[in-house]
Amino acid sequence: QLQASGGGLVQAGGSLRLSCTASGRTFSAYGWFRQAPGKEREFVAASTWRGERKNYADSVKGRFTISRNNINNTLYLRMNTLKPEDTAVYFCAVNSRAWPASTIARNNAYDYWGPGTEVTVSS
Repeated sequence: QLQASGGGLVQAGGSLRLSCTASGRTFSAYGWFRQAPGKEREFVAASTWRGERKNYADSVKGRFTISRNNINNTLYLRMNTLKPEDTAVYFCAVNSRAWPASTIARNNAYDYWGPGTEVTVSS
C-alpha cells in the first residue's frame, strides 16, 4: 500500500523531497522514520491525517517539513540543509486505526510501512 521514492545522494547543505503514495483507504496519521547503519530505527516526523498536529524530532526541527497532498494521498518529507548525520534509510508509515494524536511519534503507532528509500548526505 505504500511506495516511497525521492531518496538519493546529496551534498551537505542540499535538499531532497521524499514522496510516499498511500492508497486504498483513509488513515489517522502518517509519519517518517529513519534507520542509519548500525542504529535502531528512529522517529523523524509525523502528522495527523488532517494536519491538526505535527511532531518533529529535535534533530530535524526547522529543516524538515512533513505534508500530504489531499487529492492523491501522497505523503511528503521535505528535507533542507541536509547533514551527513541525516544519512539513513527513510521509511514512510501510516496508521489505519483511530489512535489519539498524542501517539503519532510512536514507532508502534503505525501498522503499514513502506519499503524504505535511501538517503546519503556527503560532507
